[in-house]
Amino acid sequence: MINLHITTVLMPLIASIVAGLFGAKIGRERSHQITIAAVGLSFLISLYLLINSLGDDFQVQNYNLYSWAIVGNLHMDIGFLIDRLSLLMMVVVTFVSLMVHIYTIGYMHDDPGYQRFFSYISLFTFAMLMLVMSNNFLQLFFGWEAVGLVSYLLIGFWFKRESAVTANLKAFLVNRVGDFGFLLGIAGIVFFTNSLDYYDVFSQVDLIASNEIKITETTSWNAMTMICILLFIGAMGKSAQAPLHVWLPDSMEGPTPISALIHAATMVTAGIFMVARMSPLFELSEMALAFVLIIGSVTAFFMGLLGIIQNDIKRVVAYSTLSQLGYMTVALGVSAYSAAIFHLMTHAFFKALLFLAAGSVIIAMHHEQDIRKMGGLKKYMPITYITSLIGTLALVGFPGSAGFFSKDALIETVKYSHWLGDGMIYWISYLSVLLGVFITSLYSFRMFFMVFHGEERMDKETKSHLHETPTVVTMPLILLAIPSVFVGWFTIKPLLFGEYFDGAIQVLPQHDVLAQLSESFHGSWDFLLHSFTASLAFYMAFLGFSVAWLLYIKFPEIPNKIRTKMRAIVVVLEEKYFFDTLWMKVFPSLGKSIGRILWKQGDEKMIDGALVNGTAYGIRSIASVIRNIQTGYLYHYAFAMIVGLVIILSWLLWT
Repeated sequence: MINLHITTVLMPLIASIVAGLFGAKIGRERSHQITIAAVGLSFLISLYLLINSLGDDFQVQNYNLYSWAIVGNLHMDIGFLIDRLSLLMMVVVTFVSLMVHIYTIGYMHDDPGYQRFFSYISLFTFAMLMLVMSNNFLQLFFGWEAVGLVSYLLIGFWFKRESAVTANLKAFLVNRVGDFGFLLGIAGIVFFTNSLDYYDVFSQVDLIASNEIKITETTSWNAMTMICILLFIGAMGKSAQAPLHVWLPDSMEGPTPISALIHAATMVTAGIFMVARMSPLFELSEMALAFVLIIGSVTAFFMGLLGIIQNDIKRVVAYSTLSQLGYMTVALGVSAYSAAIFHLMTHAFFKALLFLAAGSVIIAMHHEQDIRKMGGLKKYMPITYITSLIGTLALVGFPGSAGFFSKDALIETVKYSHWLGDGMIYWISYLSVLLGVFITSLYSFRMFFMVFHGEERMDKETKSHLHETPTVVTMPLILLAIPSVFVGWFTIKPLLFGEYFDGAIQVLPQHDVLAQLSESFHGSWDFLLHSFTASLAFYMAFLGFSVAWLLYIKFPEIPNKIRTKMRAIVVVLEEKYFFDTLWMKVFPSLGKSIGRILWKQGDEKMIDGALVNGTAYGIRSIASVIRNIQTGYLYHYAFAMIVGLVIILSWLLWT
């Protein structure tokens, strides 16, 4: 098994090196063949390992390959933790990555950086696998930073575009803010446990929870709360939670396959996976869980609202990612870690499908991304239309789709999370996810109707060349559409109400909302029927669909009237709540102003003026005085000696 684990990780890395260093020699076709074969092999091995793990005799494998460094008693090892949580993530990551690799052949076939692109996405897959398979915080941090580095390269892949360079720099810097918190959290863990190994740390959770960290003379924080919040700040950066979300919509500057890879199954889900992996820590701090819950609720609701006013097809899908990541974070905050991972899995399939379908539309429209210039594409692109419909239905949680099972279950877990109390936090979280269903349905069907239905708004030249995209583009859409429909039916029971995550995820009995929910679960069909009778989510989704149909099919003139009447609200949404202004203008300007003050007042006047130049001036002044008594005449020096002697004798006699 160890050899299979190593092969799974190293194949994408080797393929990346070959395509990156020797791509010019081996050619475009050979480059994509090698990278696709490598990622495909990683997927097959991951799937094989996952199937084998379903038996009762499955044993978790936790081992170190080698020691990277030893500092005192602190061992920094490289190793793997292969349990059902990591196996599920491995299958999801490699499958989505494989679909993206295949799709890239059609999408990037004319791009001069073809081999470089395949090298990057294979390296991205390697980094993500290292992250999810790690058994210690050092390797986790390596994968964490490697994913961030490669995302920087991918977002700015078209580096001749100024907007792409700005976007990748923005993503890199914002993630560094989160990663600083993440690193401090790991440092806190090492400080209290003197270990980086997951199991060693988890065995000492009571020790961490019993300590406090002194903030001020009168204020102390529980060590576990502080560490968990710092770790989650890292997750806020990677998983784009408010206010560290601003990088993700701008990452659309990268090629569409990257949008699918980053936003679906890999980078943005790293934070969700990390918190689920750290469940033994978070369970001992209800304050940290409440913090996670509030951040998730804000992101789920307010980021969804931004999707309503977007006109770029990729940005609409990007804001839906922000909202869905908020849903997952809310589930983490109510200790429903399994529900978060379940939604992570289903979301990976249908969100990758939506991004790749958007890319298919962009190809057909000659790289036009404005949905206001589309319409009526249904008859020209039947495969893209059907797969987009499947992805949209899964996103809004239509009964029977994969998204329905995960999202509905997630909302129910929030409903049952009364251990938080029935106060403001509970109602904010519950209403956020419930109203978020309506918002998701509204902007999803708005995009769907404006792209595939209604009046054809494209120019004549574009219209004359409209046709379905090649098989190499549509095949990944079909393959992703299949799990987007069916995967929820047979995975909801083992993932949420079975023993699949036993040992991988730990939940205190008083926090176990899934145990309460399981009492009313009687199979997938019953869960489906339950949504029509006892769940508000279905009706909120239907309401969103109805409003979208009325506004963009039946009465398409109304949206412009609404925008005119509610101009103030529209401006706030168009400015994205001014977060971009805050991060990109206010904070840099404030930093520059403080820097200028420190430069002019501190450096030039205080250090250079008072200390350096002032000291020199003082010594020069004293020297100029002393110089006057250095006459060179012997009698002057003898007189000075006599005066000095008189003064000394007088002092001695006086004392």
